[in-house]
Amino acid sequence: MDLGIEGKWALVCAASKGLGKGCAQALVKEGVNVVITARGAEALEATAAELRALKGGEVRAVAGDITTPEGRAAALAACPQVDILVNNAGGPPPGDFRDWDRDAWIKALDANMLTPIELMKAVVDPMMSRGFGRIVNITSAAVKAPIDILGLSNGARSGLTGFTAGLARKTVAKGVTINGLLPGPFDTDRLRVTMAGAAKAGGVSIDAIADQRRKQNPSGRFGTPEEFGAMCAFLCSVHGGFITGQNILMDGGAYPGTF
Repeated sequence: MDLGIEGKWALVCAASKGLGKGCAQALVKEGVNVVITARGAEALEATAAELRALKGGEVRAVAGDITTPEGRAAALAACPQVDILVNNAGGPPPGDFRDWDRDAWIKALDANMLTPIELMKAVVDPMMSRGFGRIVNITSAAVKAPIDILGLSNGARSGLTGFTAGLARKTVAKGVTINGLLPGPFDTDRLRVTMAGAAKAGGVSIDAIADQRRKQNPSGRFGTPEEFGAMCAFLCSVHGGFITGQNILMDGGAYPGTF
């Protein structure tokens, strides 16, 4: 299927690895020119080299903290125009809400709610004036089914989801869609870190934890960044123009509800 986005420009946040990298890879393969951002310059440049080897769209790498005004300005300056925005940031740490002070909450909100909103504010009007735009917010399956130890993530990402629900209905008539992609258990560094913590706490091996979690999922496996990226690319395509304000859950069937 031709996604019809060759030659467009995309800004993909937190794209040096994991799900952000999967999204950038899928877009580059479709001929999209991509600006990728992340804090770690070395990992980012390595990813940029991999993406350039695909011989798709142009790839530019901008190292910096997207949660800061300076980081956002640098990333936006590297992109001649933003036709596609993929908002992404690492999730805040797990824990007990009794231990989180105001600073912990503000940090979570900055990364997982306010930064995506600031980036949308920067690009949505130019998108509407051109008659085309795609915004994908990578959030979490916890938006659909909150996880008790991820209260910071539950709160910040749900706030972004609520905000987006209203904005998405205002932009679609001008050709701009805004949707959420909600990952469940994907084979990423973050998943491996959480499994290592569980293994240490339980006195078992990481392999045992991984095997247990695979079996708990109806699919019997973890998702891959490549299939996550493929869904992102479709939402960003010309074929996704009638999909807006939605939250697409990719969790292998783990969520047990009908709606």
